[in-house]
Amino acid sequence: MHVRSCGILSCLLLNFVLSAGADDHTKLSWYRTASGSIEPITTLPQWTTRRTEILDQMQRVMGPLPDRSQWPSAEVRVLERTELTEGLIRQKIQYTLDSVDRSIKAWVFLPDARRFPGRRPAVLCLHQTIAIGKDEPAGLGGNPHLHYALELGQRGFVTLAPDYPSFGESTDAFPVEHGYISGTMKAVAQNMRAIDVLQAIEPVSTQRIGCIGHSLGGHNTMFTAAFDPRIQALVTSCGFTRFHKYYGGQLQGWTSARYMPLIASQFHNSPDEVPFDFPEIVATFAPRPFLACSPTGDSNFEVSGVRDTMHAAQPIYQLLKAESALQATYPECGHDFPDETREKAYQFLEKHLGVTP
Repeated sequence: MHVRSCGILSCLLLNFVLSAGADDHTKLSWYRTASGSIEPITTLPQWTTRRTEILDQMQRVMGPLPDRSQWPSAEVRVLERTELTEGLIRQKIQYTLDSVDRSIKAWVFLPDARRFPGRRPAVLCLHQTIAIGKDEPAGLGGNPHLHYALELGQRGFVTLAPDYPSFGESTDAFPVEHGYISGTMKAVAQNMRAIDVLQAIEPVSTQRIGCIGHSLGGHNTMFTAAFDPRIQALVTSCGFTRFHKYYGGQLQGWTSARYMPLIASQFHNSPDEVPFDFPEIVATFAPRPFLACSPTGDSNFEVSGVRDTMHAAQPIYQLLKAESALQATYPECGHDFPDETREKAYQFLEKHLGVTP
């Protein structure tokens, strides 16, 4: 492997990278040039090169991001409309996905224009693993701690809560259909269509879009934000840990058709072989604001792997002069999104997307 001549500090950095292994996904201060050499990242174009490689490696496992330029128009239809307290409107809508014969239903919350006049920020709200799907964040069942589409609507955001493929009213079945290799990439594509729909809603400020989710919705939020720069701020609750610290490196939980089956069939359920990891995903968000809500007692996503991830992503946020935009909170609870933590999440979104009653 070629390494160019360098100053003392650069050589120390490169020696450290090479001794750690170029495939260590916690090392984000290097990039691979077109000639294959490893160089330290000191500029935005260099980070852009590394970021592109990260997205390419994610697509090796998830399948290719579809070309949405060939998709039909969304053709949004309102199926139900209910006025809730304080003028908040809840609508059930249906819109077209990647072909004219495929559609999805979602809940939309519209704040009272008298209390919240003008253009409004919007948040895509992604549910956990639960049979009722979108109904839980909409406040229509499930865990009251996970009614964030309703609660953010009450705080002045326009919110949209769709079903993950195969949950709620989704008619998707697995193994994956319609040209997708993984349920993960199918969900990413559907979430990008949901953002199309959000941006077309009249009160929405199209440059102030956020995303939030818990558990399945937490990493679904992260995967979507990696590929869609329209998400300007994001919050994940109980959504991730480093692959090496996910049940001690046992990755079977990531390998169902709803997730990424290639982790099993091509990468042998090995965190050493999977060509990306969450430190790299978090770094792709920079300089966008990101809040990780990661309980110390989460048995699904081990907290030290979250701390490792946040530490590993810091150099990229520093490079882009956005250190304060990378934040984490570690509540003392299990796999949950309790009141105090949700309040921090909501204030985070308000600060970075802006809500003025």
